[in-house]
Amino acid sequence: QARLMESGGGSVRAGGSLRLSCVASRFPYLRPCMAWFRQAPGKDREVVAILDTGVDRTYYSDSVKGRFTINRDSAKNTLYLQMNSLEPEDTAMYYCAGVSTLGDCLTSPTDFLYWGQGTQVTVSS
Repeated sequence: QARLMESGGGSVRAGGSLRLSCVASRFPYLRPCMAWFRQAPGKDREVVAILDTGVDRTYYSDSVKGRFTINRDSAKNTLYLQMNSLEPEDTAMYYCAGVSTLGDCLTSPTDFLYWGQGTQVTVSS
């Protein structure tokens, strides 16, 4: 059974940085779409960043573009999300997700098959 496990969340002041990690084990895909989503209390789960590992292409939501960076270390089977210039609006549970697709990576949570348990990020003003 494939497994994704996130770590790296925590509490920071506005303007600070965090790096989230997601270790994939027994993942059945060679070149999956990997993504970070987040969900704040009372809100829908939303995409933050996507990495199409097949073509090494990235996508960022407008709210994090220029501040967050998604990348991976294939040798460690680990996906990262570097988050800089954090804002209180970034406070949420962050989830790692993955799926294999024949076409472009999609951005809806329903398009992703495998999920981690989440890691909490809290940004205070």
